[in-house]
Amino acid sequence: MYQPSARILGTKTKEIVTMCVPPVERSGTVWTALAHIITAVIGSGVLSLAWSVSRLGWIAGPLTMLAFASVTLTSAFLLCNCYKSPDPHDGFHRNGSYLDAVQRILGKKSACICGIIVGINFIKLGIVYTITSSISMRAIQRSNCFHREGRKAACKYGHTYYMLIFGVIQVIVSQIPDFRNTEWLSIIAAIMSFTYSTIGAALGLAKVIENGEIKGSIGGVPTSTAAQKVWSISQALGDIAFAFPFSVIFLEIMDTLKSNPPEKVTMKKASVVAVCITTFFYLCCGGFGYAAFGNSTPGNLLTGFGFYEPYWLINFANACVVLHLVGGYQVFSQPLYANIEKFLAKTFPDSRFVHGDLKRMPGLRLNAMRLCLRTAYVGFTTGFSMLFPYFNQVVGVAGAINFWPVVVYFPVEMYLVKKNIGSWTSKSIILRVYCFATLLVILFAFVGSIKGLITARFS
Repeated sequence: MYQPSARILGTKTKEIVTMCVPPVERSGTVWTALAHIITAVIGSGVLSLAWSVSRLGWIAGPLTMLAFASVTLTSAFLLCNCYKSPDPHDGFHRNGSYLDAVQRILGKKSACICGIIVGINFIKLGIVYTITSSISMRAIQRSNCFHREGRKAACKYGHTYYMLIFGVIQVIVSQIPDFRNTEWLSIIAAIMSFTYSTIGAALGLAKVIENGEIKGSIGGVPTSTAAQKVWSISQALGDIAFAFPFSVIFLEIMDTLKSNPPEKVTMKKASVVAVCITTFFYLCCGGFGYAAFGNSTPGNLLTGFGFYEPYWLINFANACVVLHLVGGYQVFSQPLYANIEKFLAKTFPDSRFVHGDLKRMPGLRLNAMRLCLRTAYVGFTTGFSMLFPYFNQVVGVAGAINFWPVVVYFPVEMYLVKKNIGSWTSKSIILRVYCFATLLVILFAFVGSIKGLITARFS
């Protein structure tokens, strides 16, 4: 964030020009923004899309993915208008985080509510990424076991050990000081996400060719009762909702970009390209997976063992999943760390524990407060993951729990305030109807996903 050092008042134009000294150079480009977005979007959610399509069927499944892609892109366009806000002292203010934008545009009351929601969003992603990584690590061991001993071998392994390994890795990686220092990690993670998504889609296509037919139906997997079908559809909606959004870190990404060309132009271009790429991959993974397995589509395309060979390729894909989620965990955790640490720094301005460095190394400042706080956070997400290690059910709840306020409600409200749009104008009415319609869909998804999680935990 830029800090004003002086102001010059023009005698003719009476404009306030802020002379700023940037403590950190903003050097991001459309490519780094694209890498951050793809790292955030193509995550563990892509692995459950074939299962989601199997619940919705050949028509509703792809259409639902396109609908959520449209909602995500709409949110991005609305948030582009919220990066800079007029400031009575400095001329303008850069909203470097989602929470900053809500507080400056909608006020402190909205910011308090938003802060809780955003915090929940970051925590849920840490939990889902921990579960997914452990499942992929376990799948590598099971794949090797099946290859050695045959497909009928038991090859049963638990999750806990792998969750602990992922947690230890995150404790180490979490010492990266801030979001701007994760560009290299995002680029690696984006490459990994492309790789395993491509492998998943290719394996599905190969299986379709091997079968000689396209499995599945318009109505999706049949159930014994109508109620079961309704609940499975709602959970599928939650899984798809989890797969798309990146709104909560949109402004953090935007705040890394160079000012020439304007951040708004760069971010719009990166958002359109990223959403188009991810939607294409999602349709391929979801469609080919369902076409390959039909009613037997596994909950996780790479770890459900619909595929056994080539085992080395499946192992490689799962290794890419783990590497990607190491980066994805950080992309979503760094903003949460920044918010908490900023609060502690203001509350305890003279504390050596908060401000002092234990050790300085090139590119890394080891701080006692950062070490304790971030280690505790990783411990919490790891512990919760051990308690609820249910992939599809947790993904569904995670997708539905705060999709509407983060992706729809707050972006719409901020846009209406920023553009000073009246309550009964056509644009305002359209956006309000859009908010209400998406709320109904997400409530339906949330209730069904909660039911699925409770059933899985106590069955």
